[in-house]
Amino acid sequence: MQRRLMRRQSARCCCSYSTLKAWLPILSWLPKYNLKWLKMDVLAGLTVGLTTVPQALAYAEVAGLPVQFGLYSAFMGGFIYTFLGTSKDVTLGPTAIMSLLCSSVVGGQPHRAVLLSLLCGLIQAVMALLRLGFLLDFISFPVIKGFTCAAAVTIGFGQVKNILGIQGVPQQFFLEVYYTFHKIPEARIGDVVLGLICLALLVTLMFMKSSLTSDSDSTCSMYARKVVWAVATMRNAAVVIAASLIAFSWEVYGNHVFTITGKTTRGLPPFRPPPTSDTTANGTVVSFGEIVKDFGGGLAVIPFMGLLESIAIAKAFASQNDYRIDANQELLAIGVTNIMGSFVSAYPVTGSFGRTAVNSQTGVCTPAGGVVTSVIVLLSLAFLMPAFYYIPKASLAAVIICAVAPMVDYRVVAKMWRIRKLDLLPFFVTFLMSFWAVQYGIVGGIAVSGALLLYSMARPQIEVTDHGVLVMELSSGLSFPATEYLSHIIHTRALQVSPPRSVVLDCSHVSVIDYTVISELRDLLRQFKLREVHLIFAGLQPSILKVLLAADLEGFRHNHSVDEALQMESRNLLDD
Repeated sequence: MQRRLMRRQSARCCCSYSTLKAWLPILSWLPKYNLKWLKMDVLAGLTVGLTTVPQALAYAEVAGLPVQFGLYSAFMGGFIYTFLGTSKDVTLGPTAIMSLLCSSVVGGQPHRAVLLSLLCGLIQAVMALLRLGFLLDFISFPVIKGFTCAAAVTIGFGQVKNILGIQGVPQQFFLEVYYTFHKIPEARIGDVVLGLICLALLVTLMFMKSSLTSDSDSTCSMYARKVVWAVATMRNAAVVIAASLIAFSWEVYGNHVFTITGKTTRGLPPFRPPPTSDTTANGTVVSFGEIVKDFGGGLAVIPFMGLLESIAIAKAFASQNDYRIDANQELLAIGVTNIMGSFVSAYPVTGSFGRTAVNSQTGVCTPAGGVVTSVIVLLSLAFLMPAFYYIPKASLAAVIICAVAPMVDYRVVAKMWRIRKLDLLPFFVTFLMSFWAVQYGIVGGIAVSGALLLYSMARPQIEVTDHGVLVMELSSGLSFPATEYLSHIIHTRALQVSPPRSVVLDCSHVSVIDYTVISELRDLLRQFKLREVHLIFAGLQPSILKVLLAADLEGFRHNHSVDEALQMESRNLLDD
């Protein structure tokens, strides 16, 4: 008896520990942590950190927020994801797409951006707890590609004004295009020259890194390859530092040649709850309800896009590096990151493809690499904020343009054309509508994809062949949207011809059937009986056969295969 109780207690402990490991994935790898992993995680964390700092500053510009908010948003993810994440490679932080979405919803208002982070995090965490990750499956690949391509164009062109050094350009895309060209005569030579040099350097370093990766037989020494790889990997930080030194040298002598970032708030952000109300410039207090109402559809789009972007990245690198992720646990990690981030003045974040790629290529072993990255961001906030005063906006614009340029995947259009031309419809609807408003582009693309999906359900492929008796092969399940179409085909091809013809309905691919279809089949069987011909069902799966027998359809006949049905009907015709 005592042994049995001990076994039960042991089983309960094992079950509890397994549940705890499911909620805290750190418990799966922390007991096995070793010195080799520590070295690789520190190296990867340092490399990603030197990439994160300039990108975070640049993405804050895209979000329309002061640059320090980019750094406020860049460190919480590393700590939270170490405990809750299931991918060793993913890094959470500000991204180009989330910054663009944030800008479109909050209009560059910091307090609202922080509150948006809290609300998005709550939505994402609730979705994780309710296991609603499957909802992401309803956003099709053409919609994702259309949105990312449009976002890349919008973000990239939005930085042209900073390359040119012109002011007073509106945020709305079409007005932005017009005023950017209209104000070209106002361009500052210093910003143009510096911006183009930064772009050229970034592109050159990017190609140098890709050539090192692809050309393993290079004649250069291993040491030289490592140096070039390191510089190319940290190219964003290297270019921004160099540009800042140039700007500083000019500013010291009183020559204001470049448009610089200017004064930034120094030090770590205070840990406090996000504001639940806002005050306008004229002193009017805006309530929490009014702010949420102003967020509108963005409050649905931003959490979904954050989840979609991060999980897609996690799945891609899990497949590449041969491990598996838990999608719902990833939702929880992102949700908690955004909730906790709102307490340190962060705006919504998600997984970054570029920084995740750097993390993976550097050889990270566990999510602990994110802790090192977060520490670098915190050190930058604590000690380097005065130096950020001299960062030229043109250099940050060059970093953003190079980061989003690979997102414009023009080859995907040719692939969709070859595989399924109809997929181009949601792609172009999303792409074009996103220039009007990014959230409308996503909603429009999902609506078109949904309409195409419903159309395919309402118009299933029915292949009709004539063997003396008509054979109609259904290509998919039968549900209520397809009822009228199936009835129309049977009536026009079998019942309304003279003389009426018998039909063998090949249901070997049918795995779903509902009450509306049963009701229509009852009426069809009655019509066939009145015309003294037969409707025969063939190849029924056991579950479907069980439903049809339970429906007690008058005149219902079935055979195991189409050939048996044809043989039986041929004998009936001979007998007649």
